[in-house]
Amino acid sequence: MAAVNISDAWRKYKNNGDPQARDEIINQYAYLVKITAGRVVSSLPPSLERDDLVSAGVVGLIKAVDQFDFNRQVKFETYAIALIRGAILEMLREEDWVPRSVRERVKLLEKTYLQMETKLGRPPTELEVANELQMNQDEFSKLLVETGRTSLLSLDDILIGSEGNEKLHLTDVIHDQNANPSLEVEMREMKRSLGVAIDRLPERERLVIALYYYEGMTFKEIGKILSISESRVYQLHTQAVIRMRGYLQRDDALFH
Repeated sequence: MAAVNISDAWRKYKNNGDPQARDEIINQYAYLVKITAGRVVSSLPPSLERDDLVSAGVVGLIKAVDQFDFNRQVKFETYAIALIRGAILEMLREEDWVPRSVRERVKLLEKTYLQMETKLGRPPTELEVANELQMNQDEFSKLLVETGRTSLLSLDDILIGSEGNEKLHLTDVIHDQNANPSLEVEMREMKRSLGVAIDRLPERERLVIALYYYEGMTFKEIGKILSISESRVYQLHTQAVIRMRGYLQRDDALFH
């Protein structure tokens, strides 16, 4: 089988609507679906199988291929991974399989982080949050890992705005929505708000967010770069997302 010239395939599809070229592009990037499905959540309930995640991810990949602007200076892999992850999370949200106890822990952590940052005038450290929750550091570290691994704790799952009855998530923010000028203006504001929230994170958490969401790296790969364990990367990611959930959903200053 001849190798696909991906640049030619993009041109044929985007310029001429060639369905064969579209299929070639989808097949070329199909590997992103399995990689992303394996990263979204480490454990699944009995009612779901990994193939369910893959099926949802394929829908996200197809959407990414159809929406991608080949002329923009954006790496397709990064764009596609965001939409694949978003499609998988949307499917999991509809299943609503996350236990209530997990959701309550996330809410408690989110509230504690935000209250302490307001009180201290800076992001609280892990030790400070652990003390506030009357936990020792080992107990708190375990809580972060368990929460991050068993819940849909992802930036893609943050509801950051709405247009009519349509919800907007992080994955929507990177879409090319030039068909709707009013929505595009709102998207720009959401991007600004997201940037402000990321800038408020402690440096190491900010780096984890950048490597995971914008470079498409796995937690294991990030751990090697930072010379820390994979579970430690889980902790940093969990803390970063909890902080940002608070920033984006509760801090009105971000939206003015």
